[in-house]
Amino acid sequence: MGALVDGWRALLLAGRFLTRWPFPASADAPPALYGHAAPFYPVIGLLIGAVLSGLGLAAQALGVLPAGAPALAVLLLVLWVWSTGALHLDGLADCADAWVGGLGSRERTFAILKDPHIGAMGVATLVLNLLAKLGALVTLLGGVTATLPAPAVSGAWLAALLWVPVLGRAQILWLALTTPAARPEGLGAALGAHLPRRAAWLAAALGSAAALAGIGVASVPAAAAAAGTTLLVLFAWRGSLLRRLGGYTGDGIGALVELTETLALLAVALVAAVPAAGAG
Repeated sequence: MGALVDGWRALLLAGRFLTRWPFPASADAPPALYGHAAPFYPVIGLLIGAVLSGLGLAAQALGVLPAGAPALAVLLLVLWVWSTGALHLDGLADCADAWVGGLGSRERTFAILKDPHIGAMGVATLVLNLLAKLGALVTLLGGVTATLPAPAVSGAWLAALLWVPVLGRAQILWLALTTPAARPEGLGAALGAHLPRRAAWLAAALGSAAALAGIGVASVPAAAAAAGTTLLVLFAWRGSLLRRLGGYTGDGIGALVELTETLALLAVALVAAVPAAGAG
């Protein structure tokens, strides 16, 4: 019984930390509880995906698609950003500023990461990232028929909305499990010190496998593209973090989530845009 209560508290804290949704959990929880909340991150990603895909299905049922794809894409993107409180976008912008302004220096990079202000590179990166995600959503939603036959319900657009947020949050676990924290203090250090590794390995594997299988039900080529993109982003960004900082930070985690979501969504959209591949 105690284990169930602890698990429930950890799930609520994961939701409280990763979203703006009204999860009944205190943000002042001890670092150990934050670590135990981490294996539930893919579950929170699935909840975000369920809301996005549910809204997409509702719009399809009302006949909004495909003519209203651009407007719906904007609405979904706004909801996506609001749901996360732009937490991961903040990390992406900070890293963009720090990587460019740091000029290869670890100390200078850390100094810029601690600066609460955003620079030109951070702004440009945010704009480009949001435009890329919006373009992918428009492409996916634009190919949806206005009726509700079974193939449309299980199409690549629905799979992407539902499962890409899971892939992004599973990446947090893969990074924390395979990479040291860059500093002895901060969010990254707390996660690494208190992460239950066995549960985290299981959650990362199940989350990634379920997400790719879910996309694969709609389109095997799209799932392959998402898998390759996700793996490439993890290895490339992990390597960059190790070279520049010697490990990961909270901002680095946020950047990884955003890069994974955006590039995986683009990969699925591009594959789905090819009729022969999207029908796979």
